[in-house]
Amino acid sequence: MSLTLTAPTAEATLLAPREQEALRHIAAGHTYLQTARHMGLSRHTVDAYLRRIRAKLNINSTAEMTRMAIALGL
Repeated sequence: MSLTLTAPTAEATLLAPREQEALRHIAAGHTYLQTARHMGLSRHTVDAYLRRIRAKLNINSTAEMTRMAIALGL
């Protein structure tokens, strides 16, 4: 049985586009600094995005964020 995402999930719609982008980078294994450089932001801004993601999705670890990014198709 395969899972295909045809519409954004409720979790995905909670995240702003830049939050989704930051999540995608972190899930790909990039550091906060690498993510910041790629997105043209400070490391502190990336940290703020990821804190908001954790709060919105009730996530406590990077591993959980990675699993969520995969589930959201990011």
